[in-house]
Amino acid sequence: MDYLIPLFIFLFVILLVIIVLTYTVRIIPQSNAYVVERLGAYDRTLQRGLHVIIPIIDRVSSRVSLKELVKDFAPQPVITKDNVTMMIDTVVYFAILDPKLYTYGVVNPINAIENLTATTLRNIIGELELDETLTSREIINTKMRVILDEATDPWGIKVNRVEVKNIIPPRDIQEAMEKQMRAERDRRSAILNAEGEKRSAILIAEGEKESVVLRAEAKKQALISEAEGQAQALERVYQAQARGIKLINDASPNEAYITLRGYETFEKVANGQATKIIIPSELQNMAGLLAGAKAMLEKDEPAKVIEPVKEG
Repeated sequence: MDYLIPLFIFLFVILLVIIVLTYTVRIIPQSNAYVVERLGAYDRTLQRGLHVIIPIIDRVSSRVSLKELVKDFAPQPVITKDNVTMMIDTVVYFAILDPKLYTYGVVNPINAIENLTATTLRNIIGELELDETLTSREIINTKMRVILDEATDPWGIKVNRVEVKNIIPPRDIQEAMEKQMRAERDRRSAILNAEGEKRSAILIAEGEKESVVLRAEAKKQALISEAEGQAQALERVYQAQARGIKLINDASPNEAYITLRGYETFEKVANGQATKIIIPSELQNMAGLLAGAKAMLEKDEPAKVIEPVKEG
């Protein structure tokens, strides 16, 4: 049994060494910092890596995360410049830059940031009316970030961003806003419909105008083409007559041919509707015979007067 006593002593020493190492050697992970006090006073801040502290004399007073932290604070009642009470909740993004100031600067820093956010928000909203509050989120965010960042500097905190998450006006205000939005949508719809009808009427009128112009232009072109056709036809008739006369003149017709052509012309005149016929003097001997024959054929019509035409 004598060998058990040295064994117990050895185990006790091993256990004591383990306990001492546990309290002496500290491994600090990335993005963390330990604030160490020596005999109750701040001594140093330990960053990531392996560190040794003296048991009993040194003590880790706080462990601080250096990552960016996000805190979503509960909605706060605020009153606008025009005396409208609404609920606004905010989200604050911040990081701890100085673990020492964060540890010793203020009691319960998160609660301090929440209260500071609420008071700052009330001050900013109190200077704005309802409509400005609903449309000025970016201005509110910027002002709050600047004020909070300046106020938290003594606490070792850097405020990176502040966001207004929700703005909840009273129910009656919401209903009035919804009615206003519906009225605005109806107004825009009516304007669009009126503009559409106006545009449609303009297009119809322009179409009718163009149609009338095109019909008039077509009629004009048709009349022009018809007149040109008639002119060309008459021109060709006259050209043909001129060529015929030229050919007859070139042929030097004798007296017998001219007399024959005269008889043919007289025959055409006698078959027409004329009530008066003028004939050459050579045919006056036949006038009585022709007048008597025509009187017999046309009993109801007055007899044609035959007047001799003396030559030369």
